Amino acid sequence: KKIKDITRKQYQAMLASLHKAGYAFNTLDGIHATGRMVFRKAVEFNIIKDSPCDFAKIPRKVETVEEVESSKGEIKFMEKEELIRFLNAAKESGIDKDYPMFLTLAYSGLRVGELIALKWSDIDMYKKTLRVTKTYYNPNNRTKEYQLLTPKTKGSIRTLKMDAGVIEVLKRHKEHQGDLIDKMKNEYTQLDFVFAKEVQNLGYPEFLKTVNTHMRRLLKISGIHKELTPHSLRHTHTSLLIEAGVGVKEIQQRLGHGDINTTMNIYAHITENMEEKASQKFSELMRGSLDL
Repeated sequence: KKIKDITRKQYQAMLASLHKAGYAFNTLDGIHATGRMVFRKAVEFNIIKDSPCDFAKIPRKVETVEEVESSKGEIKFMEKEELIRFLNAAKESGIDKDYPMFLTLAYSGLRVGELIALKWSDIDMYKKTLRVTKTYYNPNNRTKEYQLLTPKTKGSIRTLKMDAGVIEVLKRHKEHQGDLIDKMKNEYTQLDFVFAKEVQNLGYPEFLKTVNTHMRRLLKISGIHKELTPHSLRHTHTSLLIEAGVGVKEIQQRLGHGDINTTMNIYAHITENMEEKASQKFSELMRGSLDL
C-alpha cells in the first residue's frame, strides 16, 4: 500500500493487530516511533498532508489490581520504626506535598492510583472519612491525557475512616493549596485534585513516577536501604493491621480487595515474614545461654 493511501484508522488497526499478536509494549513503542518519523518526512516532502500517526494510541494490557496483588512476587514493607523515620523525613525534608501525600498512603492503605485520583469532594473532614471511587491511569505520562477509571471490582469502592491527625494535616494541605490557587490563579487549572501538581501544569494530577521518585529520595534521607515503592506503604499498612490483631475480613474491606484470596495471599506472606523474625529474635536472645 502506498504511503498516501494509509489512513489513521488503518494505522491504528495495525498497532492493534500487533498488540493482539503478542508484541510487547516497548516493541510497539519503537514501531510507532519509526512510523511517526517516516510519516513526518512524508508530510515535510508534501507527499501527504497529515500524518496517520497523529492521535494514534499504543494498545497496552492493563492488569487489574487483583492480578497485580495476587502475583507471587516478594511482598516488601517497612517495619513500624522505619515507617516513623520515613514519615518524619517527609515532614522535615519533603518537597511540596510529600508529607500529606505519604502520610495519607501510610494511614489508608490506598493504591497509589487511588491516591492520585482523590478529589477534595471525596474527603469528609467532619466525619473523618475518605471515599474511594476511582483510580488514575496515564501510561504515557502526558499531563492532560490521564483517565480516571472506575475500579475493576465493587470491593474497591469503599469509605475509609481516617485518623484525626491525618485529617488535620489534610486540612492544612488544603489551605496551602488554596493560597497557591489565589497566588497563581491565572496558571492554576482547578480540577479539585487533592494531590495536584504544584510546579508545572498546576492543578493537574501528579504523575505516578513522580511519587515514586520522591519516595526514593525520602528513603535515602531516612536511611532505609530497601527496594521499596509507594505500593510498599500499602503492604506496610497491612502488616501493621495484622500486628494490631485486625481480622482478615476487615483488612480485605479496608484494602478494597474483591477476592478474599488476594488478602489471604498477602496476609500469609507478611505473617510468614513476622514468624521468621520472631524466630531470629528468640535465637539471638538464647544465644550463648544454652549449649546445644
